[in-house]
Amino acid sequence: MPRGDGTGPMGGGGPGSGRGGGRGQGMGRNQGDRPGSGPAGDCVCPSCGKRVAHQQGLPCYDMICPVCGTKMTRE
Repeated sequence: MPRGDGTGPMGGGGPGSGRGGGRGQGMGRNQGDRPGSGPAGDCVCPSCGKRVAHQQGLPCYDMICPVCGTKMTRE
């Protein structure tokens, strides 16, 4: 019969269960080698090809091409 005081038997969840049981295999922020990772690189206009240095903290898709006015993309 349950006592209701929280002193029951420990659960048998097995390895990797519960809080903190993950394996930590993610890349994290700005550590990958895919486009859009890290502060370096250029923003490129998909219409005219104009390249502008990427500004940290400002996503390329928020930038407007100074030549044709199209939204930029990350190289």
